[in-house]
Amino acid sequence: MKMRTSPISWATFLLASLPWAYAQNNYSEPAVEFLQTSDPVTPLPQGFPWGPRNANNTDPYKDTPNTGVIRRYDFTISRGKKAPDGYQKDVLLINGQFPGPLIEANWGDTIQVTVHNKITGPGEGTGLHWHGILQKTSQWFDGVPGVSQCPIPPGGSFTYSFLADLYGTSWYHSHYSAQYAGGLIGPMVIHGPKTEPYDIDKGPILLTDHYHREYLKLVKDVVSTDVTKIVPLSDNNLINGRNNYNCSNVTPGDKTPCKSNAGITNFRFSPNKIHRLRLINAGAESIQKFSIDGHNLTVIANDFVPVTPYDTQVVTLGIGQRTDVLVKGLKNPVGAFLMRASMACSATSQPDVTAIVYYKHDDIKNTPNTTAWPAFLDSVANKCENDDLALTKPWHPFTPDPAPPTTEVIDITFGTNATGFFQWFMNNSTFRANYNAPLLLLSNTGNNSFPDHPEWNVHNFGSNSSVRIVINNKGPPIPHPIHLHGHNFYVLSSGNTPWDGKTIINPQNPQRRDVQILPANGHIVLQFEQDNPGAWPLHCHIAWHVSAGLYVNVLERPADIGKLTIPSIMAQSCRDWALFTNTTIIDQIDSGL
Repeated sequence: MKMRTSPISWATFLLASLPWAYAQNNYSEPAVEFLQTSDPVTPLPQGFPWGPRNANNTDPYKDTPNTGVIRRYDFTISRGKKAPDGYQKDVLLINGQFPGPLIEANWGDTIQVTVHNKITGPGEGTGLHWHGILQKTSQWFDGVPGVSQCPIPPGGSFTYSFLADLYGTSWYHSHYSAQYAGGLIGPMVIHGPKTEPYDIDKGPILLTDHYHREYLKLVKDVVSTDVTKIVPLSDNNLINGRNNYNCSNVTPGDKTPCKSNAGITNFRFSPNKIHRLRLINAGAESIQKFSIDGHNLTVIANDFVPVTPYDTQVVTLGIGQRTDVLVKGLKNPVGAFLMRASMACSATSQPDVTAIVYYKHDDIKNTPNTTAWPAFLDSVANKCENDDLALTKPWHPFTPDPAPPTTEVIDITFGTNATGFFQWFMNNSTFRANYNAPLLLLSNTGNNSFPDHPEWNVHNFGSNSSVRIVINNKGPPIPHPIHLHGHNFYVLSSGNTPWDGKTIINPQNPQRRDVQILPANGHIVLQFEQDNPGAWPLHCHIAWHVSAGLYVNVLERPADIGKLTIPSIMAQSCRDWALFTNTTIIDQIDSGL
C-alpha cells in the first residue's frame, strides 16, 4: 500500500502562486490505510504495521505496538510575516510554514522531532507539546516548560522522541506563553486500525480563529488591569490557514499591507466515494461549528478515541478537540458546495469561514451559493456544548470505577489579584510557571514540597488507583474547553447546571477523550485511571485563559515518578536555559503557559 498524494487543482496552483496566499499550508492527502515507506522500512506483521491488533481486540492503553520505526522531523522555529487572509501580520513559523508541517506516522512508530529555536527580535524560549500523546514511556517529552522541561533557549536545539501510543488525528503546538496563537501549530496523523471503511483520506482540516495583532500584544491586554481589554476579539476565521478579508474594515490609519480576496481553501470529492475528514480546532479562543452543505457527516472518532458511528449535520469542536468524520460523495452532484465553519459563543468580529467542496474542476470557477443546513444554523446560534454524551459511545468499551478512591471538586472563578490584574482561579488559586524548575524533574529527585509554592497549583493524588474531578464553572457565563495531559479521561457528566452528584451518562462505557467543553454556569465530571506517573497539566485550552492562570497540575503517583529514569538531556536543557537567563531577563507577563 503506497502513500497517496493528492492532485493539485489548477485553482490551488494559482492560489499558491500568489504572494498573498503564501500563508497557508497545502497538506497532501495521507495514506488511506497506513504509511508505508522503504526508508525507514515499514514492517508489516500479518499485513499491518500494528500486526493483528484492532479496535475490537486490543486495549490501546496497555497493548501499544512498537514497530521500531523512527519517523524523523527537523523543525526550525522563526519569526516572519504572512497574510493568511490578505492582511499581513507578524507570525511564528515552523520551517517557514503557516500552519506548520504535517507529522505522519503509524501506530507504534517512534516520532522524533528536533526543534531549533531561531526566534529573534526579541528572542523567546519555546517548547512543543504533542497534544493527546500519552507519553507513558517518555513523560519528560510532553513539552510543557516549567512542568516537564525547561524552555528551549534562543539559538538552542532540543530533540523530542516519543512513541505514537494512540492512533487517529491530533496536533502539536507551542506551550510557551500564548505562542501557538502566533502560529506555532501543526497537525498530526497517526494511522491505526480502521473501524469503518472509507476510500479517500482528505487529511487534516485545521479550523483556527485568527488575530491580526501580534500575540504578545494580545497577552499584555489579557492580563492587564483594564477590563475593557481583557477579552480580545479575533479578526477572522480560517480553514487550513485561508480565508478572505475585506480590507475596507482595516482601522483608519493602519498602513499594514492588505489585499482583499486572498482566496479560500478547496477540497475535491469523488462521487459515491467515502471521504475521511480529520477536523481539528487549533484556535486560541473560539468554539468551532463545522458543516458541509448538502452532505451528511458520520462521526467515527472524538480526539484519539474511535466511537460507535453516528450521523449529524454539524460538529462542535472546542479548542484542542478533534473529530474524524466520514462523508459520502453525492451520486450525481451538480456544481460545488460550501464547507462551513463558524465561531460560536466566542469573542470575534468576523466568525465565518467557507471552503469549496467540488467534484469537477469547472465547478470552482464560481463561488457556490448552496444553503447551510438548518441544524448548523441552529447550533451556531444556540449551542455552546459538545454533542450529547448519550451519542458518543467509544468503540472499545471500558467501565470506570463506580467508587473511585479520590474525588476532587474544582471551582473556576474570575477576578483580580492583589495588584489589580485580572486572573482566572481554580479553587481560589491562579497558576504561574517557574521555567527554571520543572515540576516533573523536581518530583523525580524527591522534591514534592509543592504546597510551599501555591502558584504552581499542584494537586497531589498520591498512589490512588483512579481519580474523579468535578469542575464547576462559577465564573463569567462562558464555556471552557478543559484538557488533561497524559490521559484519555472518562466524561461521566456534563451540563449547564450544577451536577446532582449521581447522574452518570453511559456508566458502562462513557465517552473518553482528552478535551471536553465545560458549559457556561455548568459542570463536567471527569475520571481517569492513575496509570501514568507524571506531572500532568489540567487546564482550559483557551490561550488567553491559560495565560491568566486557569490551570492546575495533577501530580500522579509521585513515588513512582521518583523511579523514572529521566534522560540527562533534560537536566542539560535546564542548564542551557539557565545560561540564557543569567544574561537575559525574561519578561514573563503571564502564567508562562
